[in-house]
Amino acid sequence: MKKIYYLKNCDTCKRIIKEIDLNKVTLQEIKSENITEIQLEEMYALSDSYESLFSRRAQLYKSRGLKEMNLNEKDFKNLILENYTFLKRPVAIIDQEIFIGNSKKNITALIEALES
Repeated sequence: MKKIYYLKNCDTCKRIIKEIDLNKVTLQEIKSENITEIQLEEMYALSDSYESLFSRRAQLYKSRGLKEMNLNEKDFKNLILENYTFLKRPVAIIDQEIFIGNSKKNITALIEALES
């Protein structure tokens, strides 16, 4: 499977998608097509952590006061399923490898995985 979960109005996601070869890659825009629990569990199986999939940059994270709370894995999972903004973006699954977020190192590894 080659799939990228992204947000279409995110400038960073747009830039990253322009950098990669989308041949044989399925894109899922997470605002218009919410991720399912099954999809999130697939991501978890590859990352071993809901926390690694969770975005602390989301405005809701600050406005809800989640920063002051002691969140556990179940909380991270439920928050991601509740609102797309809590998923760190983009998330790419290439075969059995997952790439989470937009760090330069991560995007370079993603591009390499797509080219191999």
